[in-house]
Amino acid sequence: MTAHPTVAARRPRPRGRARRAVTSLAAAAALVAPAALTGCAAERDDDVYTVLNSSTDETYHRWDAQAMARCGKRLGVTVEQQSVPASQVMTKALRMASSKSLPDVVQFDASEMPVFAEAGGLVDLRTLGLSTGHVPDGIVDFGSYRGTYYGAARSVNTLALFYDKDVLAEAGIRTPATWDDLREAARELTRGKRYGIALSAGGAEDGVFQFTPFMWSNGGDERELDSPEVVEALDFWKALLKDGSLSRSTVNWTQADVNDQFMAKNAAMMINGPWQVETLNSDPDLHWGLAEIPVPEEGADSVAPLGGAVLTVPRTGDDGRQRMAGRIVACLTGEKEQLSYALNSWMVPADERAAAAWRSKVPELDALADQVAAARSRTAQVGAGWPAVSLALQSAFQSALTGQSSEAALKRAQQRATSGN
Repeated sequence: MTAHPTVAARRPRPRGRARRAVTSLAAAAALVAPAALTGCAAERDDDVYTVLNSSTDETYHRWDAQAMARCGKRLGVTVEQQSVPASQVMTKALRMASSKSLPDVVQFDASEMPVFAEAGGLVDLRTLGLSTGHVPDGIVDFGSYRGTYYGAARSVNTLALFYDKDVLAEAGIRTPATWDDLREAARELTRGKRYGIALSAGGAEDGVFQFTPFMWSNGGDERELDSPEVVEALDFWKALLKDGSLSRSTVNWTQADVNDQFMAKNAAMMINGPWQVETLNSDPDLHWGLAEIPVPEEGADSVAPLGGAVLTVPRTGDDGRQRMAGRIVACLTGEKEQLSYALNSWMVPADERAAAAWRSKVPELDALADQVAAARSRTAQVGAGWPAVSLALQSAFQSALTGQSSEAALKRAQQRATSGN
């Protein structure tokens, strides 16, 4: 397998926030529309365009610089990046909007983009000539808010079931496909210090990201967190705990922690994403496999969450610059650039043609591409209300997995998501 620079520990992952932070962020978003629509106060070089992103890691920064140089040369302009930690992109963009110094392109985490879009601070990419003809509907939704296409993805990621091939083979266990299979396999594989499965149920976005495949595949919906389908999904997690197949430390684990447990042979299977692949491949003695996340019953669709970032064009009031910014986004998200970026980062290209080429180059990740094909955006149903839903679910995990009934924990979660308290 071709080696690629690691992204495991450095992948920009959305983090949980204190409720006060979410509230203040929503209030700050009110600054975007009036600030953006009054034009740019700062003097700008007509031939220099800026992209605000979270590529603070040296390898990501280098890959992006190379891609921007190629696109700049093609378009006859200079494209520069300004990189800040992922957790700071939104607040940085809001401050720049209030000072009328917005960059030409902003790369938002897709779960945060609706906040900026709701305030009227982004340009509809279709009006700038970007097409979605070769982009799956789920990924179009991933970059959309209320039906308007604001964010173009270069690549996306999702979750899958990773398993230790040697451990499963030794136990004579086939890769689980249903919840019953998974529960039985996890029980059989739990031996000594080794748990059958590891996953993240921590009080941050990592845990919510990992819960959504169980909630959605069971017919649950983030608009009704206390529905029987969501309760059943959380009860399934509780059953794994009750069986002793899942460590009670799961309530404290991030996805990086889960990967550490798997690599240390403390778990035979794990739920995780492609950002862990390079780290997994650093251990020549670890023979891992990949499968879609098991479903409640045979024949059901395995519906996982889409993760990643989207490139957007802020509304600066300068139509000419916005048009060129749209061309820059179109170049960076073109088929060739998507494939290059995806092969570096182990993510799945958003464009169907690039994804087909990617499958042929990394066939060991084929199940991941299948998982992406049915995946969906976390913000598709609730838009800018997702942070409140996420915080409510995080609290529910902590309560239900430490003793409270799933029904009670999720009833409280629904109240919190609706009221914000």
